[in-house]
Amino acid sequence: MSINLALLVVIGVLVACGVTLVLERSLTRILVGFVLIGNGINLLFLVSSGPAGRAPIVGLGAGPMSDPLPQAMALTAIVITLGVTAFGLALAYRAWQLTGHDDVQDDLEDDLIRRRADLDATSATFEESDETLPDEDGTDVLPDEDGADVLPDEDGSDVAGAEPLS
Repeated sequence: MSINLALLVVIGVLVACGVTLVLERSLTRILVGFVLIGNGINLLFLVSSGPAGRAPIVGLGAGPMSDPLPQAMALTAIVITLGVTAFGLALAYRAWQLTGHDDVQDDLEDDLIRRRADLDATSATFEESDETLPDEDGTDVLPDEDGADVLPDEDGSDVAGAEPLS
């Protein structure tokens, strides 16, 4: 059995391009990435099924039968890709309705990690990250013993005599 090298290259390119697009921030590009991955996986199923043979019905014709399992897996993958595509289209359309664009927004944890990386600070545990909350202007706000918010100093310690934020 010989495997067509061109098909393997096409599978690799489809999956690689699909993974690259899934890592983007636009829901439309993510959706196209899922479609490319789905098509690459379908080709992989069909290439791995082996050479073409007769229909997998016992008693019809002479010669080796083809394996029906990769064909069934390809049909299942097509249905799953269709469902993911429909769901992704609904998400992209709803995001466009609400915000006017379909980009995925950063969450607060991403902002906290980015700021700590910019400051070259070590990452905090989950409990410590709950204590440090971002302010409107991007500075960290630390709660004191009474629960009032105080600003940190340049070295990360609390500013003495600072007015609590409301």
